[in-house]
Formats: sequence, structure tokens, C-alpha cells
Amino acid sequence: MKTRQRQPALAAMYTGLALTVIAALIPYATTGLLADHIRAGYPAYSDSRVDSAVTTYLALLSAIGGLGSLAWLWSIRAVKSAGRWARPAATAMFVVGATVALTALLTKDTSGDTGLPMALGWAGTAPSLAGGLAVALLWKPSPRQ
Repeated sequence: MKTRQRQPALAAMYTGLALTVIAALIPYATTGLLADHIRAGYPAYSDSRVDSAVTTYLALLSAIGGLGSLAWLWSIRAVKSAGRWARPAATAMFVVGATVALTALLTKDTSGDTGLPMALGWAGTAPSLAGGLAVALLWKPSPRQ
């Protein structure tokens, strides 16, 4: 894979990294949304129990964001190294990331509603769009010269 061919894929990967960081920070700016969602699903919960659930979600989403950021950095380094294993490795990271994002978006909790408010679930899928583009660009055949 030539340097010129890697550049668009790397741009998509850096975009995915930025989207991952943003998606990990959004829940901190919208704790009220998360608390309201939990309160709606579990009306019998006390305020302290809702706060505890919000804190647990924030920790979980922070861990996912941190691991996702590390995966982006590792994938970027792999593509920059131009190793033969870079494309399959980046593809595997995309599959894992998209699976985690879709799981967070679609998993229902015991209340019967999704565990996350839809806005937060959809925000978590945004990095996967960049990942899909990066993988498509990595596997795009190089033009004949």
C-alpha cells in the first residue's frame, strides 16, 4: 500500500479518533439526559440510586471511549507502518468497534427500554462511520500506473 493510498484512510482514522473522544465526553455534558432516562425506566429508584446508575454508566462509557481511542491509535500506527497485517488488523478493530457501538445502541435493560438514551447510543455509533470509511479506503485497489 503506497503512501498516497494511505493518506485518505489515515484522515478517516484521525476523524474516527476525534469522534471517539467526543462520544466519550458527551455523556458528561448530558448527565441530566442519562438520569432522566434511568428515572423513566425505573420510577421507584431513589435519587441516590439514579445517581449511582449514572456514575456506573459514565465509568463504563469512559472505559469504552478509552479503549476505542487506544484501538484507533494502534490502528493508525499499523497503517503508517505499512505492514501487510495493517489492513486485516484495522478491519478487525472496525468490526469490534462497530459491534460494541451497536450493542450499546440496541441492548435493552430490565426495564424493557434501551440502556442508553437513543441520543447517546447514536453518538456512540459515529466513530464506526469513520471506521467503515477507513476500512473501505484501505481495501480500495490502488490505481494502475
